[in-house]
Amino acid sequence: MDCFRMIFQYFQSNSESVMNGICGLLALASVKIYTSFNFSCPCLPRYNMAYGLGIMFIPPIALFFCGLILNRQSLMMLEEWRRPQGRRKKDTAVIRYMCFSIMQRAMVAPIVWIVVTLLDGKCLICAFSSSVDPEKFVGFANVSPVQVQQLLARVPCKDDELMRNNTSRKAVSRYLRCWSQALGWSILLILIVAAFLARWLRPCFNQVALLQARHWSNYIDIEQKIFEETCCEHSRLFAHKCILHFFESMREEIKLHSFNLPREGEGAEGEEDLLRGITDQDQVNKLLKMWYYEKPPLDVNQVTQR
Repeated sequence: MDCFRMIFQYFQSNSESVMNGICGLLALASVKIYTSFNFSCPCLPRYNMAYGLGIMFIPPIALFFCGLILNRQSLMMLEEWRRPQGRRKKDTAVIRYMCFSIMQRAMVAPIVWIVVTLLDGKCLICAFSSSVDPEKFVGFANVSPVQVQQLLARVPCKDDELMRNNTSRKAVSRYLRCWSQALGWSILLILIVAAFLARWLRPCFNQVALLQARHWSNYIDIEQKIFEETCCEHSRLFAHKCILHFFESMREEIKLHSFNLPREGEGAEGEEDLLRGITDQDQVNKLLKMWYYEKPPLDVNQVTQR
């Protein structure tokens, strides 16, 4: 049990690891969804391309938005970008670093989907079977142009009676599958080379600016977590005090039912200290408004001087 608690605390404190894990799960989910998806090409000249390209690119768009929604830093970046200047200046380098990190993680699952579909080849065969040159294949030599388009559109349909034993269908299918797999492997190779270059060329740039942007990005994340935890603690104590006041006002009626209530002052001194003097709704609303519009400057010396 302690081991699981330590793992949970690690992931709770390290949001970057959590985001990497979520991106990995989305990538695995995209592969699982595609393998379990029943791909059925319409085999009609006007609809093949729309269906094939739609299956190839529409789910990645949905996966991209899912990556943005599940990434906690996306909301934090928008808040940091849109918040008023206040007493704390906004650092555009930190916002750019957060944006690049968010986009980089959100693009993992869509790229995996596109690469898997290209390596499988069904989407590309369905989308571009009507666009191949029929003169490259012997079986379409003595057929009218209209019939050629209809036959090419039926290439993805193996169970079609006209194309079941047609050797030209197999040739067109192999031709498009080779192009699809070549394109998929090319994209995968380009991504690997780009990741390699980005990894090894990073020390050539300004490492100090990168470390500063990463540090303050982590600071914004941790600050937001601590602020939310502090608000939750204050809300709990505030609600506790309000409930005690309510039951204190109802003491006479509750005595008739033989309930014993603690005195209002019993154990309340420590709670008053934790409430920090913020004891009504208007004060809480004013405090939250000041936090949004006038965040305190990042200078601990000002707190010690006070």
